[in-house]
Amino acid sequence: MNVFRLVAILPLLSCLAFLRAESEELPNVVFILGDDQSWKDYGFMGSRVVSTPHIDALAQNGLTFKRGYVAAPICRPSLASMATGLFPHQHGITGNDPFKNEDRASLDLPFRQAFHQKPSFIRELVKLGYLAHQSGKWWEGSWKDGGFTHGMTHGDPKRKGRHGDEGLKIGRDGIKPITDFVEHAQREKKPFLLWYAPFLPHTPHNPPARLLKKYQQEGRPLDQAKYYAMCEWLDDTVGELIGYLQERGLRENTLVVFTCDNGWSTASSNADDPNQKLFRGYAQRTKGSPYEGGTRNPILLSWPKRITPADSPDLAHAVDLLPTIVCAAGGQVPKGLPGIDLLDESARKARDTVFGVNHSTHNMTLGDPDDTLQYIWCIEGKWKLIKRFEGKDISSHYSGLHSWDKADYHLYDLQKDPDELNDLAKEMPERVKKMSDKISHWQKDTKG
Repeated sequence: MNVFRLVAILPLLSCLAFLRAESEELPNVVFILGDDQSWKDYGFMGSRVVSTPHIDALAQNGLTFKRGYVAAPICRPSLASMATGLFPHQHGITGNDPFKNEDRASLDLPFRQAFHQKPSFIRELVKLGYLAHQSGKWWEGSWKDGGFTHGMTHGDPKRKGRHGDEGLKIGRDGIKPITDFVEHAQREKKPFLLWYAPFLPHTPHNPPARLLKKYQQEGRPLDQAKYYAMCEWLDDTVGELIGYLQERGLRENTLVVFTCDNGWSTASSNADDPNQKLFRGYAQRTKGSPYEGGTRNPILLSWPKRITPADSPDLAHAVDLLPTIVCAAGGQVPKGLPGIDLLDESARKARDTVFGVNHSTHNMTLGDPDDTLQYIWCIEGKWKLIKRFEGKDISSHYSGLHSWDKADYHLYDLQKDPDELNDLAKEMPERVKKMSDKISHWQKDTKG
């Protein structure tokens, strides 16, 4: 049995151990997902600018993984991997769209149909008797398509349903749909799952005036002030939700999971990058890229009844969320998934390497995910290797995120160089080869 197969069965073993040990009331699960935020822009991650007291409190009172990573650095495949516990080339959603044109809805249908044959923590919890509510960002059709019992997103392309539609009102327009659902679940005496993925701090950056005023100062570009204010607006809504759970006496036995779909930084923060002119939407080497600015996102697990607060140095990954959530709910993790239960310390210690992929943003090929593959990255301890593939990309705009990069490899020492400014690939060919071989083995093994 190779190491990848061994890691794949660890969640099942740890979950069975959990089931043997627990016979008490099932926890509620609240999955909170930020949208387009840098890993640096939280108080608990060291920001001295952005105020995030409510998310900081989750970190202080839970198990915190500051070295958390997503499976892909753009929203749709990232969310799909969180839900399924699979990598994009395994669940088939490698980009945001098949490609940008008027026929998007019909082209996208077979991708969504195939995706819904995969497992998800939503479906697993519903099988266990949970009521499940969807709000916010959701790409794969309606809430019913996703296996939720309740929700907001209709997903109808005739009504401009694409990546959340009605669900994107959550947070910006309050959280009443969520509180109504929780009260319903309590009347039904059912455990509940909340998928809370507000469109924050994602554009449009239109924060409340009180927050924008707080971040405006001489010498700070307006786009940056607006973005910082949006980050705090997300935090405000998290505080509103957690406060509601506390008022209802539900917080003690509720597992709160917090992370973000991918990184993001303003274009003005990257004005000195000569490649920035190829893409004017936001900073290069953040969203849509394999660098830390796109792929690194903290992962927080807070459950007062069960989790002892700690700041873990271990690597955590978005594909770990399904095993972690399903085990916490007393379920059985589907076989063959690559992630681990993050509440199992032995499983965390047994893993020293994590991987991720980066495909074209608006270009997917049904049945051939590698057709649009741009990068695979690998982190082993302090080392990070980025391997370039240059797959097909017919998007004239978004191809600017990677078309500038002609190097086969990039190597960084994240301990000394977390901003990836000093590429060591040419200086350390043996390290590059070792990690490149690891990527090849992983790529082969995860094809199934």
